[in-house]
Amino acid sequence: MALITTEEARDWLRLDNSDNDAVIAGLITSAEEYITLTTGMSTEAQQASPLAKTACKFLLSLWYDPEQTDSDKLQRSIDNLLKALS
Repeated sequence: MALITTEEARDWLRLDNSDNDAVIAGLITSAEEYITLTTGMSTEAQQASPLAKTACKFLLSLWYDPEQTDSDKLQRSIDNLLKALS
């Protein structure tokens, strides 16, 4: 089971259609692996953690649209969330 659903990701990214669902699903999987590698949290522990879900959503925001104007702020927020999860 994924940390967040594709529908949750679409809502978070404010996307109205399912055209990029395959890309989003891949990013969700990558975010879960990234969280595991940086924090040592198991997938099961991530699924029980609201902070891990938020970190996943923030990673999606950064990776889906890396050209956004607040990417530095977003990266700092991600780093802080990952530190809190460690």
